[in-house]
Order: sequence, then C-alpha cells, then structure tokens
Amino acid sequence: MKNEQMVIRCLNCGTKNRIPQKRLHDQPLCGKCGGTLDEMIIRCLRCGTKNRMPENRLNEKPLCGKCGAVLVVTSDQGRPVEVTDSTFNREVLSAPGSVLVDCWAPWCGPCRMVAPVLDELASKYAGGVRIAKLNVDENPLTASRYDVHNIPTMLLFKDGKLVNSLVGALPKETIEKHILAIMKTN
Repeated sequence: MKNEQMVIRCLNCGTKNRIPQKRLHDQPLCGKCGGTLDEMIIRCLRCGTKNRMPENRLNEKPLCGKCGAVLVVTSDQGRPVEVTDSTFNREVLSAPGSVLVDCWAPWCGPCRMVAPVLDELASKYAGGVRIAKLNVDENPLTASRYDVHNIPTMLLFKDGKLVNSLVGALPKETIEKHILAIMKTN
C-alpha cells in the first residue's frame, strides 16, 4: 500500500503530506495549512526569480512575476532563429535581453561542427538567451558591419549592444560560459 502513496511537501508551510497516487489529480490539500499541493516552483531563466505556479496553468504561457520573461518554453522557442540582413535589427538589436548570433556558411566544416552545440544550448537556455544564425554568404551587409572575417564567429549581444565576439569552433563549455556571462547581468 505504501507504493501507492506519494509524499508531497507543501510549498506554503513545508509539511510533508502522504497522498494516494489515484488522488493526485483531485487537487489535494495540505493536512496542516489547507494549501493546494498542485503548485510548483519555476525559476526564471532570465532573472533567477522563483515563481509559484499551479500545475494546471502551465499551458497558459506563464510569465515571470519580476521581469516578465516566459517561464515555460515551447518547442519552437528552443531552436535557433534564422536572421537576414533585413531581419537583423528586429530579431537581434531590438530583442530584449541576450542574443548570440552564429555567423556561418553552409560550406564551412567547423560551422557544421558548432551547429549541434548551438542547437543544444538554444534548447537549454531558451527564454534566457536567444540564439540566431546568420548565413554570411547570403547576408554580407551584416557580416561586414560587424567585421566578420573568419567563420564561425559568434557575436554576443545584450540589449542590442555587441558585448563580445568568439571566433572559431570552440568547445561547448567555452560557449556556454560566455552565454552565462551575458545572461547573469540581465
């Protein structure tokens, strides 16, 4: 019978409550304070604030109570976005928060090596940093504007301002360290 019960800690008073698994979907209440046990804490990727959220509201695109960032990331948010000369201002310079722009070309071997790393980081830090891809062959104006002479080059923007650039096929840990550096000050 013990296998059919779960222990859920109340987020209001901290009391541990034994709840039968079959009653989990009935919005169980804490035995001590009467608070609902279906809430969870979601930490904001942008500012780090802990947000209390009922489980049944997760599909309503909840926002952080402090900074307004999206708390629950959908699958399309966790992928790099393609940018061009014409969309660069809107997608990168006008974007709130942090953006990493991967300057690449389809014929570049090191660029193809970095692509899966950036896909993984885009998924991991979705909502905290935006990852964009700029094909330098098709978008020479933006590439020349930021003096991109070697690829892959990763341009790191914070609130529309270039704060750093990384050149070469760098290890995931190095790229992630630079992403975290621009996210911390959001």
